[in-house]
Amino acid sequence: MYELLVLPAAQKDLDKLEAPVFARILKKIRALSKDARPPGCLKLTDDDGYRIRTGDYRILYRIDDALKRIYIYRIKHRKDVYS
Repeated sequence: MYELLVLPAAQKDLDKLEAPVFARILKKIRALSKDARPPGCLKLTDDDGYRIRTGDYRILYRIDDALKRIYIYRIKHRKDVYS
């Protein structure tokens, strides 16, 4: 099991979401603790992180396998996430 850490920027992103979207994203985030690299996740090319899709939103995170931690650093709409 991985420990999940939501960084301040990601927390701000979560705080701005509407309830149904928030619930879907929270479910995906919790699932990461069991499987850090679920089917459909992509390794980012410009960054050392990963991303998973949840509808029109993207969850960006980094994995520290040595410490068994996942750092969630951004949660944004797909049109805004990579800019």
